[in-house]
Amino acid sequence: MAWLRSVFFLDRNRGWAVGSKGTLLRTDDGGLNWKPHTAPTTAIVRDIFFLDEQNGWLVCEVNIYELQTKEQARAFLMKTTDGGENWTRVDLQGIEVNSVLVRAVFSRGGRGWSFGENGLIYATRDSGETWTALVSPTRRLLLGGFFVDDDRGWIVGAGATIIQTSDGGETWYQSRLPQVEKSVRFTAAYFIDNRIGWAVGSVGSVYQTTNGGRTWQKQESGVYTDLLDVKFVDAREGWAVGTEGTIIHTVDGGAHWTSERSETQHPLERVFFTDKTRGWAVGFGGTVVAYSRES
Repeated sequence: MAWLRSVFFLDRNRGWAVGSKGTLLRTDDGGLNWKPHTAPTTAIVRDIFFLDEQNGWLVCEVNIYELQTKEQARAFLMKTTDGGENWTRVDLQGIEVNSVLVRAVFSRGGRGWSFGENGLIYATRDSGETWTALVSPTRRLLLGGFFVDDDRGWIVGAGATIIQTSDGGETWYQSRLPQVEKSVRFTAAYFIDNRIGWAVGSVGSVYQTTNGGRTWQKQESGVYTDLLDVKFVDAREGWAVGTEGTIIHTVDGGAHWTSERSETQHPLERVFFTDKTRGWAVGFGGTVVAYSRES
C-alpha cells in the first residue's frame, strides 16, 4: 500500500517503482510481477533515474518526525553502480537542513540536476560524483523538468513557474507567461526536441511551446483534475496522468486530448513509456497501471 512516487524502466521488461518508507520495487517481466527489493533507506523515495543499466539514482526525503538531530538534512541522494543491487548515500554539501528535493533528471552525457523546494537546484557535471548548488532565479517550489542535452533544459513549478537554461544551469531565464494564471502549479514538463514541449499542472492545465519555451499556448485537456506528469513518444502522441486516476491521451500534439479509463480513483503520480506500445503509471496505494498495444 505504499504511495508510489516514481517509475523508471530500462527496457520493456526491466523496471523500478519507488515510494514511501523506502519502498523499492523491481520487475523483470514488464510489470506483470513486482518484487520488493531490499530497501536502502526508510526515507521517502521521491524519484528514481537510471543513466544506464548499472548506474542509477534515488532522490530521498527523511520524514520530519524521523530526524535524528536538528542538524540532519532532510534531503539526500542515493546511487547504485551495480544495477540496483546496492545503494550508497550521497549527501549534498551546504544544503539547508529543511530543504526538500523532489526530482532528478540527467542528460545522456552524464550531467544531472536535482531540484525542489524554495527554488533549490543542484547540478553535477561528472555523473554524480560531485554536486554543486546553482543560482536559481526563483524561490518557488520546483516539481518537474526536462533536459534535451547537456545544456538545454526547462524546470517547472508552483506559481506558473517555468525557467529554462541553455548553458547547463549556469544561468537561467524565467519565461514570461502573461496568459497563464499565477495560480497554476506546473508539475511536469516533457520536450521532444529543443523547440517542442509541454507543461502540465493543476486543474487540468496543459500548455505547449513550439519555440523552445519563449511562449506557451494553452491546450484544452478536457479534465479539471490536477495533472501530475506528462510523456510524449513522438511529436504527436502523448499521455498525461493525475489525480482521481486521470489519464488523458493525444495523437495530434495536444490539439485534442481524450480521457482514458485507468480502473482506479487513486492519484497517478508518474508515467513512463519505453516506446509507443508500452507504458506504466504509478501512484497512491501501491497502484500500478500498465498500457500495451500491438505494434
